This record gives sequence, structure tokens and C-alpha cells, in this order.
Amino acid sequence: MSTGTSPTARALRALEILRDRPGTTSEQLAERLGVTDRAARRYVAILREAGVPVESERGPYGGYRLGRGTRLPPVSFTQDEALGLVMAVLDGRPAATDPDDQVGAALGKVVRALPEPIARQAAVLREYAAAAPDPYPTHPDPAVAAALVEAIAARRRVLIDYRSGGSGGSEWRAEVDPWAVVVRRARWYLLCHSHRSDAVRTYRIDRVRAAVPTATPFRMPEDLDPVALLEQHLGTGWAFETRVVFDAPYEQVAPWVGAAMGRLEPAGGGCTLTGSTRNPTMYAGEWLAAVPFPFRVEGGPELRDAVAVLASRFTAALEPEPGS
Repeated sequence: MSTGTSPTARALRALEILRDRPGTTSEQLAERLGVTDRAARRYVAILREAGVPVESERGPYGGYRLGRGTRLPPVSFTQDEALGLVMAVLDGRPAATDPDDQVGAALGKVVRALPEPIARQAAVLREYAAAAPDPYPTHPDPAVAAALVEAIAARRRVLIDYRSGGSGGSEWRAEVDPWAVVVRRARWYLLCHSHRSDAVRTYRIDRVRAAVPTATPFRMPEDLDPVALLEQHLGTGWAFETRVVFDAPYEQVAPWVGAAMGRLEPAGGGCTLTGSTRNPTMYAGEWLAAVPFPFRVEGGPELRDAVAVLASRFTAALEPEPGS
């Protein structure tokens, strides 16, 4: 059974809240802990009895604060939290079962720092869980990701060196206003305004070779919704335009169309998909071919050619062998 609801665990959680949010009132603490106001004050009393200097201030700006120089205990995990952490790491990075892997080495340190009974369970899970390797791993360089996050926090432009995907990918440098780092389906993206193209862009962080913050400040857009904006721009800004009309209602087609394919909109009794791609062959063979509804390509000669080649291949597959 998890110890997450024990008085000690709740008191430690209260300690974390007071560390992160100085001035928290008893009512706010109770709401964060999911307990009554009286219970919240009891957990504060437990901390004081344990020698943690929790100070209280009255007035409109009052609340609980930790005394100066407070030394917090090391991070503690319940068994459920520890096993959930190991499972999440292996789910996102199967190679973490190998102690020589960068994330695997970090995970090993976390496991070794756990209390013995919990560490034993976490180590067994890590050793015997069979994590299938990702055939297309896309792990960003932690140093690059850190540089981007620091630039976002400091509101500073960044010079990035980028390499587009594929064997024939090109390399280029751009100055960007980094707005957010967004994780989508195990892919890490930089959402930004590119001064190279003077437009909103989304870049795969695993393809960013270097990120150098500059001294130039930028202003973050108001009411920015990074996830929604990323979804909106994943299928735009690429070299080859696409326009596909589906002879099926929007509600039926929408579950089969990812954001990277473009923007799907109702049109009469069917719907229209408008976007762009850097790889028409992949767009036709992997994405359009998977949509189980009739369609026609109205825009993008490169995409039309890719669909024609794909159709010829499938037609040839049905032709009888010579002499049969």
C-alpha cells in the first residue's frame, strides 16, 4: 500500500509547498493537500515538532514561510512514485535499461538513493522490464535543450544551427525568438518566431546542432498557448504545398489526419486538407495511404506525382506474372 496519505507524507508534501510558495495561507495549504484547514495546521505543527522552522505572519500578505537557512531533507519517494518514475523513463527511453546510457546512468543514481525496500522494487522493475527499442529514436542533446530553455526564461534571442531531416537534408543558421519547448508524441519541438523566414516556425530539437543565446531581448506573445500553436503550425512552412479533398464528412476524416498533415476544414459534404510537406513521397505513402476514405489531390504537383508513383506500384502488384 502507498504511504502517500500518511501524516508524515502529508507533512513532507506541506514542506514542499511552503518551500515553493512562501506565504501560503492555511486555507491554500489545505486546498493543495486536499484536506481541511484544521488538518493543514496540524501538518504544520508536525513540521515544527520535527525542528523545521515554519514561521507564520498575519495580515493580507501573511501566511506560512520557512525560516532562513532551513535545510530540507533529501527528496523522498513512496513506492508507487518510485515505480511510476522508472516506468515513465523506460516508456520514453527504452535504452535507459542500459546503465551505460546517459539517462540510464541518471536513473541508476536515483534508484540507489532510494530507501532500500523501495530501491529493491525499482531495481527489479528496471532489470526485468522488456522495453522495445525505438527504431526511430529522436533524443535531443540535453545541452541544446538546456540552452533553449534558459533563453526562453531570460527572453533572449538564440542563434541555432539546424539540419533538416533525411539523407539529403540541408544545414542552415537562423536567429529565432524561442517561445516554448513542447513535447508531442515523444518528439521535442522548439516553437519560435524565425527572423530568417519572418514567421512562426516549429523545429525538431534533436535536429538543432547548436543553440547560442544572444544579448538581444524579445517580447513573448500575449496569451500564448504553445501546444495549440504547435499543432497549428506543424503542417505549414515546408517546401511543397499540399491540398487534398476527401469525399467523406469532416467528422469521419478528422481522426485519421494528424496536425503535421496540415489543416483539415469542412467543405460541403466532404472536407479539405491544406498544408505543406518537405517529403511528398512520405506524405503520400505513409499518411494519405492510411486514410480509409476516397480523396483527390487538387494542389501540389510534387504530391500528385508521388501519389501517381504509389498508384502505379500498387497497380503493378496486381498484374499477373508473365506466362501465368
